[in-house]
Amino acid sequence: MKTSEVGVEIPEVLGSLPNAVVARHLTIGILSGHETPPRLALRKAASPMPEGEMRWRTAPIRALVEEAMRRFQDLRTPKARAVADAWLAPRLHASMRMTRAEAADSGLWNFLALVVAPDYVIWRHLGKKGTNAVRFSGRHDLQAFSRLWWAAELFRNGSDYRTVELACRSQDVLGSPMRLDVIDHRPTALAFLRVLQDPLTERRPRHGDLVNSLSSAVNTAGSTLFYDVLAPEEPTDDDALRLWIEDAAEMPAVPWDRLPVGPDDGAVSDATIARLTPLFERLLKEAPARDRSKKSKPIDE
Repeated sequence: MKTSEVGVEIPEVLGSLPNAVVARHLTIGILSGHETPPRLALRKAASPMPEGEMRWRTAPIRALVEEAMRRFQDLRTPKARAVADAWLAPRLHASMRMTRAEAADSGLWNFLALVVAPDYVIWRHLGKKGTNAVRFSGRHDLQAFSRLWWAAELFRNGSDYRTVELACRSQDVLGSPMRLDVIDHRPTALAFLRVLQDPLTERRPRHGDLVNSLSSAVNTAGSTLFYDVLAPEEPTDDDALRLWIEDAAEMPAVPWDRLPVGPDDGAVSDATIARLTPLFERLLKEAPARDRSKKSKPIDE
C-alpha cells in the first residue's frame, strides 16, 4: 500500500472489481462527493492483476490524474474541465498498455475509478445533481477512464496520438461515434476526424451538431457501403503491439509536456484516409442538422 501526494492510500497494483460489488457500494454520498468509497472492502472483493507486470502498477496512473487535477485546477465546472480529456487520454493509453480484449474488462475500470482515483472522477464529472453512476461504472464510452483509453485506442494513428487530442476536443466525439462499429475501422475514424478538423480545432459554435450529424450519416451509409473495401486497412502488427506492451516493464513515466509514443502497430496513410474524406464530406453536406432541442441533454460533461 502506498500513499499518493494528496494523502490517498492506494494499492500497488490494479485489480478487477465486479459490477455487482460496485452496485452495492456506490452510494449517494459517494456520487455527491461527500463520502469516499470503502477502499478496504472494495479491494477485498477485487481480483488483483499480476504483481510482476509493471503495466498494472497504480503509481504512474495516480501521478497522471493528480497532475491533471493540478494542471487544470483553475477550471471550476465539469464543462470547463473537459479540456483535461485531451491531455489525459493519450497519456492514460500509453501508461495502461494492454490489448483491446483486456481493456474490455469493465472490472478494471471499476477498480480504477473507485479504488485508485475516485477523487478524479468527482473532480471531472461532479455536476449540480451529483456525479452520474456511469462515470464510476458504466459503458466504455461513459465511464470516466475507459472513455479516455478507448478514445485514444480508436482515434490514434499508429504511434501518433495527435488525432486523439483532436478527437478529445469535443465531448460529442467521445459520445455517439465511439459506440459505432464502423469507428473500429481506423481509416473511417481518421477520415471522420479529418472532415471535422477545422470545426473541432477552432471550437466553432455548434460543432457538436456537425459531429452528431456526420456520425449518424456515416453509420447509416455504412450499412450499405463497406468502408473497409473503399479504404482497406492494413493488418495490425500484433508483434509490434506485443513488444510495446512488454516494454512496459522498462518504460519511463510518460511525458507531461509533449505527447507520448504509442504502439507502432501500423499507421493509416494519407492516401487511404483521402479515399473516404470526399464521401464523408458529401454525407455531412446532405445530412440534416441535428436539433438539440428535441434531444435529451447529456448526463454531464
